[in-house]
Amino acid sequence: MSTCLVPGSFDPVTRGHMDLFARACALFDRVYIGVMQNSGKTSCFPAEIRAELLRRACAEAKLPVTVVTHTGLLADLARELDVNVMVRGLRDETDYHYETQFALVHRCLLPTVETVCLMQSASVVNISSQLVREVGRLGGDIANWVPACILEDVLRHLAEN
Repeated sequence: MSTCLVPGSFDPVTRGHMDLFARACALFDRVYIGVMQNSGKTSCFPAEIRAELLRRACAEAKLPVTVVTHTGLLADLARELDVNVMVRGLRDETDYHYETQFALVHRCLLPTVETVCLMQSASVVNISSQLVREVGRLGGDIANWVPACILEDVLRHLAEN
C-alpha cells in the first residue's frame, strides 16, 4: 500500500491545498494530512482549528484523507505514520528552492521516504495562506481562495484575531 503525508501549516486551508490533496488521493492508497505547529512561526489559527477546518473541507470534497496534528520533527510524524512518500506543492521557483532544502534534509533524516513535488494547477497557483489572511483581515473578498464550507469560519476567526 502506498501511503503519503502532505505536511504543512494550512493557516488557513486554501483551494490550492485542496487541489493538492485531491491529486495526492488520486496517486496514493492512503493520504495523511499533517497539520504542523512550526516552532519558529506564529500561526494565525491554532492547530486544532486548522485541523477541524481541514476535516470539514475534505469531507465536503469527499476526499478520503486522515488529518493529524503534530508538534516537533516532521520526520518523527512520518515514522509514526509509516509513510512511503511526502507530498509537497510547488507554485513557483521560490517554492522550488525551499522544497529542495526540505527534501534534502528529510532525505538525511528519513532515507526510506521519498519527497514528491506536484506543480499546482493553473487555477490555484496564485493562492497562499498568507495572502488569504492578509486580504481577509483587511475586509477583502477571499471567497474564491478558500473552500466555501469553511469561508464563514475563516472570516470570523480573522475578524476576532
